[in-house]
Amino acid sequence: MTTRTRILTGITTTGTPHLGNYAGAIRPAILASRDSNADSFYFLADYHALIKCDDPQRIQRSRQEIAATWLAGGLDVERVTFYRQSDIPEIPQLAWFLTCVAAKGLLNRAHAYKASVDKNLENGEDPDAGITMGLYSYPVLMAADILMFNAHKVPVGRDQIQHVEMARDIGQRFNHLFGNGKEFFAMPEALIEESVATLPGLDGRKMSKSYDNTIPLFTSAKDMKSAISRIVTDSRAPGEAKDPDNSHLFTLYQAFSTPEQSAEFRSELLQGLGWGEAKDRLFKLLDAELGEARERYHDLMSRPADMEDILKTGAQKARAIATPFLDELREAVGLRSFENAAQTTAASKKKAAKGPRFVSFRDEDGSFRFRLLSADGEQLLLSRSFADGKTAGQVTKQLQSGEALDVRANGLSFSVWLDGASVADSPAFADDAARDAAIEALRLALVPAQD
Repeated sequence: MTTRTRILTGITTTGTPHLGNYAGAIRPAILASRDSNADSFYFLADYHALIKCDDPQRIQRSRQEIAATWLAGGLDVERVTFYRQSDIPEIPQLAWFLTCVAAKGLLNRAHAYKASVDKNLENGEDPDAGITMGLYSYPVLMAADILMFNAHKVPVGRDQIQHVEMARDIGQRFNHLFGNGKEFFAMPEALIEESVATLPGLDGRKMSKSYDNTIPLFTSAKDMKSAISRIVTDSRAPGEAKDPDNSHLFTLYQAFSTPEQSAEFRSELLQGLGWGEAKDRLFKLLDAELGEARERYHDLMSRPADMEDILKTGAQKARAIATPFLDELREAVGLRSFENAAQTTAASKKKAAKGPRFVSFRDEDGSFRFRLLSADGEQLLLSRSFADGKTAGQVTKQLQSGEALDVRANGLSFSVWLDGASVADSPAFADDAARDAAIEALRLALVPAQD
């Protein structure tokens, strides 16, 4: 069975998206999300924002603005998993697991940390002056973002390649220590899109808030026109031939125009089109490209409750994967219920042949639950909560009785019903085919349990 490619992208919520963010990250990611052969995960990296920003109002505003930008740009939340990092409590839990296996020497080599140390030394300060543990362990949190959903491809800029490689190193270390032959984590790869535009700002340097040279994306048409009017150009007068290849204005036009429009604009510049008229052409092009999205953006910003609902729904989709996976990782590292640990020990002493097995445990709220694990340790089912162990045991016996299973698909997962009530649920799967294969595996798993 072919595994669908999982693609994961996050944007840190510390500022208002500008034209460079849109062309360099948001627009290509939205286009990639329409690939029917990929499962896409897009998230607001608001835990990461806390590393570099201590202004709560700015972070809150940025979360809304970036969410609205993704949605206004055409992200189809029915096709992708769109969520806030802070809505997935399993991510920081996994980050701690990974922190406990991540080598300090590896984190010492992280570019951001080394750059901060070097800057302190240049200024004659203590090497770690002003450096927080958030900055130091940033690569571990990013590894948790990636490994939680076993992303295969992670689109990043070149400055982030190292972090994806570190996620691989940390994931391999965890697999080696706790996998017992099983690979919990897939090995992610950085995806560098060479064709994605890196837009120049008003002064010709890379468009960046830190340079104060950005063109606003969705604030207003008036603000956009005002910013475009400040693009630095040479002193050639109307009628004099312009050099498109050394014009920041032409580079911006090219990023949003068709090849035909670009060729025509190049020709007019060579024939002496005035810079004022050229800037007006760029504004009209961008306004036509972004006008409808701008209206959707402002509509979304006026309805924060609707965006909240969208993100909460996305979090439910994400947690349908994250929660059972973290349960599996907790068991792998030894954070098991005492009853579960006792059963595991007893099974080990008996040297029982590996096969599908029920594992009962007591949840943190005192209720009783069980899992059905396949022969290779994959979780097939996680039961609902039961008031007492006797009831949970009766359900497991009934499942092993040989009676026909009542299995009901629910999106990318399924549930098992007994006597008109749902008693257990599967994890979420990548697609319908994977779900159906798991249902068949469940039926086969319960056959030997009858012997």
